[in-house]
Amino acid sequence: MNPSQNSWFAHATAVIDDGAQIGAGTKIWHFAHICAGAEIGERCVFGQNTMVAGGVKIGSNVKVQNNVAVYTGTEIEDDVFLGPSCVLTNVTNPRSQVVRQSLYERTLIRRGATVGANATLVCGITLGRYAFVAAGAVVAKDVPDYGFVLGVPGRHRGWMSRHGHLLKNPDADGVLTCPESGFRYREVEPGTLRCLDLDEDAPLPEDLRVGERSYDDFKS
Repeated sequence: MNPSQNSWFAHATAVIDDGAQIGAGTKIWHFAHICAGAEIGERCVFGQNTMVAGGVKIGSNVKVQNNVAVYTGTEIEDDVFLGPSCVLTNVTNPRSQVVRQSLYERTLIRRGATVGANATLVCGITLGRYAFVAAGAVVAKDVPDYGFVLGVPGRHRGWMSRHGHLLKNPDADGVLTCPESGFRYREVEPGTLRCLDLDEDAPLPEDLRVGERSYDDFKS
């Protein structure tokens, strides 16, 4: 990560504490606060009224929408999307009278995961790669790679493709196909989905990085 402020942008109203590490190309917008000890990768975007606490590690190309606070104990890998006003926590049983700063629980949000607007993640869980949490859901358990979680309490309701489409109608071999990318997916064992055409850690091909049709266009 490049420590030079010339490599990243912060709005005049943002507060960037000394000791925060921010990668090249990252943009930090109105009234945001990046605390000392936070580590942020390259090409991230932090919307209005966001906060990143000390000790938080955030990868590259992460999008944090308005009104999101990322508390100590959270680790976020590359390509994660945190929707507007979603909530992250770091103590399961908080009490104002009991100091538990040494007991912050770890929450891991793995590469490519999406957390929808107003969703809540109870701390101490892991969201798998490309997991998708629907808007307003409350998630208190681990979510597998590509898992789609909906409701209060949040429950695993299916699988989402890397492009964010619900995977339906498996063929005779159990293969599910994303309607946008054409990538094929299959459960390699119960509860474990894998992409058959692209490794989970590989970048998307250039021609699949820009959406050209709306979500509704792919509904069947």
